[in-house]
Parts: sequence; structure tokens; C-alpha cells
Amino acid sequence: MPRADKLLASIGHAASGAGGTVVSTLATYPLDLVNTRLKVQRQLRVDGKIRDEDGYAGIFDAFARIYEKEGGLQAFFAGLGADLGKSAADSFLFFLFYTWFRTRRLVGRNGLPHLRVIEELAVGAAAGACAKLFTTPVSNVVTRRQTASLMDASSDDGHPKTNDLSFWEIVSEMRRERGLLGLWAGYSASLVLTLNPSMTFFLQQILKRILVPREKWDDPGAQRTFFLAAMSKVAATSVTYPFQIAKARIQVSGKHEEKGEKDMAGRKKLPRDTIFSMVARIAREEGVKALYDGMGGELLKGFFNHGTTMLTKDIIHSFIIKLYFAILAALTNYPQIKAGLIKKVREVREDMRKRRSQATLLGLNGFERGMQFVRSTGSVVESKAA
Repeated sequence: MPRADKLLASIGHAASGAGGTVVSTLATYPLDLVNTRLKVQRQLRVDGKIRDEDGYAGIFDAFARIYEKEGGLQAFFAGLGADLGKSAADSFLFFLFYTWFRTRRLVGRNGLPHLRVIEELAVGAAAGACAKLFTTPVSNVVTRRQTASLMDASSDDGHPKTNDLSFWEIVSEMRRERGLLGLWAGYSASLVLTLNPSMTFFLQQILKRILVPREKWDDPGAQRTFFLAAMSKVAATSVTYPFQIAKARIQVSGKHEEKGEKDMAGRKKLPRDTIFSMVARIAREEGVKALYDGMGGELLKGFFNHGTTMLTKDIIHSFIIKLYFAILAALTNYPQIKAGLIKKVREVREDMRKRRSQATLLGLNGFERGMQFVRSTGSVVESKAA
């Protein structure tokens, strides 16, 4: 276990990273939804879940048709709630593990502020793998919600529309199709895609060392932070995009029956596509171009999403640090604060005691005056009666 100071630093980066991710997800979610549909529309045609005419010619065509056919602006936010929760958890866990692992690796490196290339990549990959283990089921639900309207438009089988199902109903549907482990469909692909964040942060560190003076490494400024994060994300996404295509297709695929192959009970087998076999099959059957469907939108989203995430993260992290030291200062002065509170409580108690005493005296005086009145009244009555 890390020491308390390392754990606090990790939690601080994790909380600020989650906050930054929520902001960037809200800002770029419509683009993410369109990108997801562009990635999987070929697979949905192969599965027979959509007609040929239901696909999109490109990113602008997708925006126009979704707006026109699916209810305007609200159509671009299908599945937003689940994605916000998934993104926040994913980012929190990634930054938590990334900061923890990286801090531990930096110990004993004679004050060097960076790791070797292989160490930077390994730390990012390990952090991503740990985070995705917890968030892959939610990611699968989000992908289905994002593509639901596209599939529902082509479905006339009388079954409930995916877009009308709740989060847990979609989970139940996925379990029926693939079993419990089906909730983690695409996790092996996620392990490969951990190269994306690890490459992103590695390139960000490299660019920072090249373009930013050493004395400003801890605080490069808002514009530099945004630019470095955005450019590193674009570069990493360009390398790993074919694997993102494969992952998205694995997530939306239901049952794929292999012709002629049956199990011991005579039932048709389900293929076990790995991310590498999926990439190879797409390239073989659909051409290399299919591995880059929607890449322009993904690069645009990555540029703004990661840039906004890191910029917002730095702002939130700065606030957390200031709040931490403010609380620490308050706790340091706790004896004085406690003494002041005790003094105030005693003053209030003394004031209440005096007020009770005064009320008691007033009550006794009033009682005596009342008795005198009664006695005097009784004397008058008796004298008149006599």
C-alpha cells in the first residue's frame, strides 16, 4: 500500500480527472454518439440489424439525419446518463492507478521527473487495464444505447425497442445473448486499447519536455496544457483507431452463428472474435478503408475532449489543493478554534442562566402580587358581607 501522502495525491488527481472528464463528455457527447454509429454501421448491416439505406455517408450526413429523423437535439444525447457515470468512473480509476503506479516508479530515480519510455507506456497500460475491468459492462450498455435508434428504425419484429429499455433491462438482454461474461465483451480489446491512454500521456510528457521550459513543467499554462493534451491524443488515436473499430463492433454484436459449426448438443456455435481476428477479418472482407470509418470525427472529438479534460482537470486539481491547505490550516488552528467555541458556549450558558433567574424572580414577584390581590379582594368581600 502507498503511503498516505501518495494516496492523497492519487485521489486528488483521480477526483480532478473525473471532474474534467464529465465536463468534456458533456461538451463532446453528440460527436461521440455519431462516431460510434459510424464505427459499427457496417457490422450492423452484416448482422441484418439495419438496412443498407439506414447507414450514413459521413459525419455531416449522420448529424443531419439524426436531427431530422430522431427528434432533434435530444437524439444526440441518448445514453448520456450512463456514459457520464462510466466516463467519470473510468477517468477516476485511471488517474488513481496511473498516479499511484507512476509515483511509486519515480521513487529511487534520483529526483528525475520522468520515467523511461517503456515504463511510461507500461504504467499507462496497467492503469487502463485496472480501470476498464470495472467499467467495461457500462461501456457495452452505452454503446448499445448510442446505436439503439439506428437499429430500432430497421426493426419491425414487434419486440421492445432498445431505445425504450432501461439500463438494467439492456444488461439483462446482454446476459441472455452471451451469458454473464458477455457483459465484459470487448474487455480484451480494451486491454489492447490501453495503449491509447498510455501513448497519450507518454506523448504529452515528451511534448512538454520539448516545448515547455523546465521551470514551467508543473504549470505550463492553460493554452499549452490544452494544446499538448489535444495533440498527444490525436497522435495516439491515429495509431490505435482500427482497434477502436474492432472493439465497437464486438460490443454491438449479438449472436453470430458460424455456418456448419455446432456444439455437442447440436446447437450452432458462437464465434470467439478477438480484437486481432476482428481487425484481420474487417481488412480481409471489407478492405483496409473500413478500419478507418469515422476517423475524422474521432480525431476531432479526441482533440477537444482530451484537451478539455486536461485543462479542466488542472483547474479542479488546483482548487482541490487550495481547499486541502485551507482545511489543513483550519485543523492546525483547531485548539484556538476549540477554545473559542468553548468560550462562546459558556457565555451562552451563562446568559441563559441569568435569563432563567430573572424569569424566576419575575414569576415569584408576580405570584406574590397575585396572592396579595386575592387576599385584599377576599377581605373586601368579607367586610361587605358582614
